[in-house]
Formats: sequence, structure tokens, C-alpha cells
Amino acid sequence: MRLRFRVHYHTSWGQTLCVCGSPEQLGAWDAAAARPMNYLADGYWEFSIDLPDNSEEMSYKYFVRHEYGGGTEWEFGPDRVLPLPAISPEELVIQDSWRAQKAASNALYSSLFQDVLLKRPPSRPSRKARPSGKFVHRFQIYAPNVQPEETIGLIGSDPALGAWKPTKLVKLADQHFPLWSVEVELEEPLSPIEYKFVKLNRKTRKITTWEDGPNRLLSPEYGTAASRYISITTESFRQHQLPWRGTGVAIPVFSLRSNDGMGVGEFTDLNLMIDWAAETNMSMVQILPVNDTVATHTWTDSYPYAAISVFALHPIYANLPAMGRLKSEKERLWFDTQQTQLNQLPEVDYEAVMLVKSRYFSLLFQQDWSKTAKSAAYQKFFEENQDWLVPYAAFCALRDKFGTVRFSEWPEFSEFNYEQIQAFTDPASEHFNDIAIHYFIQFHLDKQLKEAKSYAESLKIGIKGDIPIGIYRHSVDAWVAPHLYNMNGQAGAPPDAFATAGQNWGFPTYNWQEMARDGFAWWRKRLTQLSGYFDSFRIDHILGFFRIWEVPYDQIQGILGQFNAALPYYRDELAQRGIWLDEERMTRPYIREHFLSEFFGEWTESVKREFLNERSHEPGRYDFKPEFDTQRKISEFIDRQTSQFPESKDFYEGIREGLYGLIAQVIFLPYPGSNGHGWSPRIAMHFTKSFQDLDGGTKAVLDELYVDFFYHRHEAFWRDEAMMKLPAIKEATNMLVCGEDLGMVPECVPGVMDELGILSLEIQRMPKASEKEFDHPADAPYLSVISTSTHDMPTLRGWWEEDQEVTQRFFNQILGHHGGAPFFCEPWVAKDIIQQHLYSPAMWAIIPFQDFLAIDDEIRRQDPAEEQINVPANPTHYWRYRMHLPLEKLLKSETFNRKLGKMITDSGRK
Repeated sequence: MRLRFRVHYHTSWGQTLCVCGSPEQLGAWDAAAARPMNYLADGYWEFSIDLPDNSEEMSYKYFVRHEYGGGTEWEFGPDRVLPLPAISPEELVIQDSWRAQKAASNALYSSLFQDVLLKRPPSRPSRKARPSGKFVHRFQIYAPNVQPEETIGLIGSDPALGAWKPTKLVKLADQHFPLWSVEVELEEPLSPIEYKFVKLNRKTRKITTWEDGPNRLLSPEYGTAASRYISITTESFRQHQLPWRGTGVAIPVFSLRSNDGMGVGEFTDLNLMIDWAAETNMSMVQILPVNDTVATHTWTDSYPYAAISVFALHPIYANLPAMGRLKSEKERLWFDTQQTQLNQLPEVDYEAVMLVKSRYFSLLFQQDWSKTAKSAAYQKFFEENQDWLVPYAAFCALRDKFGTVRFSEWPEFSEFNYEQIQAFTDPASEHFNDIAIHYFIQFHLDKQLKEAKSYAESLKIGIKGDIPIGIYRHSVDAWVAPHLYNMNGQAGAPPDAFATAGQNWGFPTYNWQEMARDGFAWWRKRLTQLSGYFDSFRIDHILGFFRIWEVPYDQIQGILGQFNAALPYYRDELAQRGIWLDEERMTRPYIREHFLSEFFGEWTESVKREFLNERSHEPGRYDFKPEFDTQRKISEFIDRQTSQFPESKDFYEGIREGLYGLIAQVIFLPYPGSNGHGWSPRIAMHFTKSFQDLDGGTKAVLDELYVDFFYHRHEAFWRDEAMMKLPAIKEATNMLVCGEDLGMVPECVPGVMDELGILSLEIQRMPKASEKEFDHPADAPYLSVISTSTHDMPTLRGWWEEDQEVTQRFFNQILGHHGGAPFFCEPWVAKDIIQQHLYSPAMWAIIPFQDFLAIDDEIRRQDPAEEQINVPANPTHYWRYRMHLPLEKLLKSETFNRKLGKMITDSGRK
């Protein structure tokens, strides 16, 4: 049987189209062995191979080979699968269309849409006998945006296609949705045939939508073959309609409140939130990370971005009754009392909740473990997860045994050894119950979250997760595979309006070169695990995949960070640019008498005596004493002093930020890995006293260098860095990927995200164009998520009250109202802002729960200051926000729910 591939694609000079697939003649999926296709004319390419008769099925895909510079560019989507005819024709002609990587509709092929939002009822296999004539045509079309009550039909000029009579059209099968197909034996195969695809009602078979545009044309295939099978694949249903748009609500799981909770949101509470989303015509619930963060057994573990495992779920989210019922009536009464007390609290009491739940876990483990361990469900869970579950459970047991999560301080097992851990976790080990309880808890957490996901799918609601950019320094992940991370660095963010000294998240940065050695196996494993819980995910700080802001471990403030990866300046280049690198003046803290009082006021003399040495050869200039020459040394000293001498706390805390500021009085920072020869400008160097005391000419040259370094020098370099990492991460699963691309965004970022089909995040008060104060939702790109705020910002109401001059400009310029802006964000103002977002062209409008409630004066919280989830400028913020009303009450708020549901429907987002 002769196979002839034909595809239409316009290449550029130096490019060749290739087809690769499962048969040996197509390279057996080895792109290097795939043979180039032959160019015909007008963008058409063709290639032929011979296959043995009675072959059953083959898979293939097209790619572009770049002849100069190397590299390949595959078409979008999964492998093409071709079921071969039962009776082999002499020739099988495959006519395809290239699947573009950048098509906006590609998002509809993600699991969020295919398995949830556009999921169709199972189709029955066709009972019709497959055509076996000499000229069989297989018509196929990719059409994901078809409602469950609709199907695709084919109508055309040939009598076998109904001769344009709607009552005699051909219905396509959707067993491989979103691919629709039908095999037809045309009655006039040697004549040109016109046809079109249509949408029709499944039950009535009446046409609801005709394809737009001219009729499709099928030219006859001439040749010497006595029998021919032609497979024609079309990439899209032509229809001029608004693209798919949906609405979601964003809220952390810990913030959910229900009558059945234990003072904190739980995985079972997601069902009520999903009910509310469905009630108000939404399509998604977005949450924050839900991984285990138990490091200290204190409230500081409330920070959801510092997980001790990227695989394990947090025990705080377990619903206790759903795990099992305690047999002791006395214990049940005690827990009922605790539930009543904790559920009345306005905020999460993290420590109290964890104490209660930990006691329940212990009692239930003693009661049910032997039975659970023998169950088929548990054994399946353990088998599928043991590669991360066993080290995690051992880590937790050792954390509690040695009283610290800092594994480097453990007297035993400080370095992970597989054989030692196998012995430690052996069921015969004396420690086994201390380990197995974590298996037990994780088994129930996994079950409860998957049940919530399944419930959401039944109501066509997607759940969107969140992937932190970093790992916790004292985590299972760092313990097991420290070579995958740069443990001497700390991830963070450069200064912005919300954190003027930058941010230091404390996470080690990724060793991307090491991760690339096995094809990013750690990332693929991590994302595969998450795909069992979520349909979509948000990449926290996607800019970190281009370059991460890395702070040296011996410093505290993000302002002393640098980009990694970066292209530092060396002496020769600096000299060519007119800068003589005086290390003494530009790379060490510049401390002068004339400005010390600005930093410390009345405490200036005390600071000089305790922390500084005056230069004998240069009066009025100071250096830090060696024991205080980094911010971390200063921090640790002040912590010791305030602990030992509480009466000195006001003094030391009062000078802490000033001392940090003196350490940061530099213009250049040494670049890690350059052996002291490479340098980068310090971010925001213009605000340093060191820069301000330079002469005008030097300032001008440095300013030019600064602009080049932070805004131009790295664009191509950072694009290459991202394209090394992000494709592998995106292809690990079929979840819809969204990126949090806020902050100091390089110019290359939008292009890469667009090319990979990763949705951007658009925040009205954080415009990406530096010359704008606000963005308008109407200008958002389609492949984006638009939101009124994030968990790192004040809510809509909180922001409105921060600066009356700002809100006045927003009121007049963006909302289009005349006159003075109200001091408070009145419900009608919040409604105007929400409606702007709902009518945006963005694929998703995902609004924080608090901002949705802001449109109703009766249902919203009284004080907006109580609604903010996180304060980024405070590294020890307590994450404890709770809804102020239970979800059961929210579901009964019919007037509000109808109003919100109508807003969403009227905007075309239902």
C-alpha cells in the first residue's frame, strides 16, 4: 500500500518540512532519521512511502527542520493517529493542514476544556459497516468548541454528502473528540466536489450553524491506482463568533468557611465553593498552593509558598469526619467542642487548628491503620506514590525526632542516603508508626482532594492550582536532591511599589543545567502529580524561568540581589564604556559622616561605636567591623541581642533597617561564578548615597550602563533560557498553563508566552507598560487571565482607600465618571470595575472572592483591611484570612447570587 502525505505550509528560507512517525520509513519517531518532504508549489509539500498490506494503525506528526543553525519546530498538538483501512487500497492519500503553535484556539485542547468544560457524553461506536469501495474518503475536522447538545455534520454536492439537502447530510463521529470523523464512499469521486461542515442538534438533527466562508473544494485525485483511500483533515470549524471566555473565583483553601469545618478551610469545603461557582455561572475555582508547610509547628508555617515537599499535601486541609469516625464518644465530644470554638474565630488560628487535627490523626491512626493498610485503595496509592512518600514520611519523623526541620543539623541522616532511609522506614523498624502515620494522612488527603476535583468536573467547573517558583530551603526536596538547587542563593524579587527594598523569599534557586540532564524529570514528575488534582495551574513568578532574582545567602534584602542567569560586565567592557572600576569606591559599602544621621537620628553615635570603624587615613569615612559586614551577620546579632536583653529591643530594631541600608550602599555587585572578575549594577543604585556623591559625568555613564543592563542586554539571552525550560514543563501534562508575569517584565516574555500558549496575568493597577498608571481591561489580550487584584495586594476596596489622588484619577480616566470620587469603594463603584473585567476580551476573568462580594453592601465584610491575604513587604506575615460568612449562607444569598450570575451571563462569559 502506497502512502502519500500532503500538507500545506509556507516555510521560510533555510527550512524544510518533514514528517516523522511510528513506521520505520518515517524514522520510527527519531526526528534525525525522518526524511524531508518534497516541495510542490504554493506551500504544498508531499512525501510517499510504502507500507505492508493489513497494517492496522500508524501515528505521525509534521515538523520544520532548520537547515542552518539546526533545530526543529514541531506542529502543535498530540501525535496524529491514522486508523488504516481494513481492506488495503493501492494508494492512501493523507491531506493535512499544519497545526500552528500560536493559534489562540489551542488552549481549548487542554485537559481543562477537553475533560471538564467541553466534555461530551460518551459516544457509541458506529454500527455502520466501513465503506470498502474503490474510492473511500475519510473526512476529519478538529472542532473542540462544540456544545454537548451539538454534533458536527458534513454536507456537499456529491449525493453521498446529501447533495446539499440538510435532511440527507452525513453525521460525523466524535469517539476521538475533539477530532470528528466519517468515512464516505463518494458517488462521483472523479468530479470536483464542494462541501461544508455544519453544527446540528444531536436529537433533532437540524442544522444550527453553517460554516462561514466559501465552500470547501475537493479536487479529484488522478493516477493509476485502481483503488484509493483519501484522508482529509481540516484544522478548524470556520465560524465568526466570539472566542470562548469564562469566569472564575480566586480564594485560598484555608480561607474557606463552612459549618462543618474546624476553624480552617478544608478540601471537602471545595464542594460548597464549587456549588457557588456553578450557581453564579462561573467555570473555575482558583486556589493557592496546598502542599505541606509544617516546618516549625508554629503559625509561621501558615506561609503556603514554603512547602517542605512539593508532592505532599498539607494535613490542615483534611476533613476529620471524612477520614473516619472515632469510636470513643468522649473523644468525639471533645472534638465537637473544639470545632465549635475554632469555627467561631474570625481568622485562622493555625497553631490551635493543627494541635486539634494532629490529635485526631494520632487517635484515628491507632484505630484504623491496620485496616487501612490492607485496603486495595491504600495499597494502590502507596504503590503509585512511594518514590516521594517514603522520603517525605521519613523526613517528617526525623523533623519531630530531632526538633528541627534543618536537616543539616540532624545528628543522623543529615545527608540523604537511600539505603539508610529504606532501613529506617522498614515496617519492622521501631520507628515505623512514626512514619506510617504520614502515609495514612497523605492517603486521606489525596482521596479528599481528588473527590473534590471529580465533583467539580461533574458540574463542569475547573480547579486551578498554583505552583510556587521555588522550594523551601529545609525541605524534603532539598534533602533528597541538593544537586538540583543552588543552596547558596535565595530567590526573591527586585524592588517595586509594594516592597521598596525588594523581596527575599529565602528559597534556593534552581540548578537548571543539572535539571536539564535528565530532561527535567523532577518537573515532569511534579506536574504529573498535580494533574491528578487540577485542570489548570498558575506558574508563580514565571519570570523566574527567564531569569530569577537571586540574593546571596549572606544578605537579607532583595535589593542586593542580581539576575541569574545574566551577562555580567568585565573590566575591559566597563573601560570601553568609560567606567574605571574603582572597587574600593563602587563595590564596598560607601559610608560617610555627612549622611549617617539620616539613617539613625539620635542613635547615630551608638551605631558608630558598636558597628563601624572610622578610617584613620580618611576621616569621616567608615567601614563595618568584620563581624557586621553582611546583612545576615547583622540580623543574627540583633536577634541574639534582643533575645538576651529584651530591654534593648527598641534600639536594635530601630537601627536594623538603617544598618541593612548601609550595607546596600554600593554601585556594583560581584557576579557569582565569575571568580571576582564579573560585575553587575546594583538595582536602584540611583537612590544610594554612593551614586549621589559621584560627579555628573560618571553618573551619566553609569546611568547609560544601568539602562542597558536591566532593559536591553539580556533579551535574546533570556529568551533562550526560557525556551530551554518552559517547553518541557508545559508538555509534561495537558493542563492549561497560566503565568504570573508581573513585576519587572523583560521584553522577550510576552513573545515566549504567546509562542507556547501560556496565558498571561493582567492586573489593572499593575500595567506592564511603564508609561501607564492603569491598564484598561478592554485592552487585555485574549490569551490572558484578567483580575482586579492578587493575594499579594490589598483588595479592591482596600486599594481604593489607600490614596485618594490615585483613585480620583482612576475614577475619571478609567471608569469615565465626572466629579469627585467617593472616599470609599461603594458597591456601585466595585460593580463598575468588575463589569469592566467581565467584558474584557481576556479568556478568563478570575476575580478574588473578596472583590466579588464588594459589589453588595449587605453581604461584603465591613472592614476591607481584614480582607488582605498577604503583605509582601512583611516576610513574617501571618496567612490567616477567613471568609466572614459560611458557604452555606452564601449559597442561600439568592439576591446577591442572581445579581452576580446575571452580570456574568450578560457579559457573554456563561
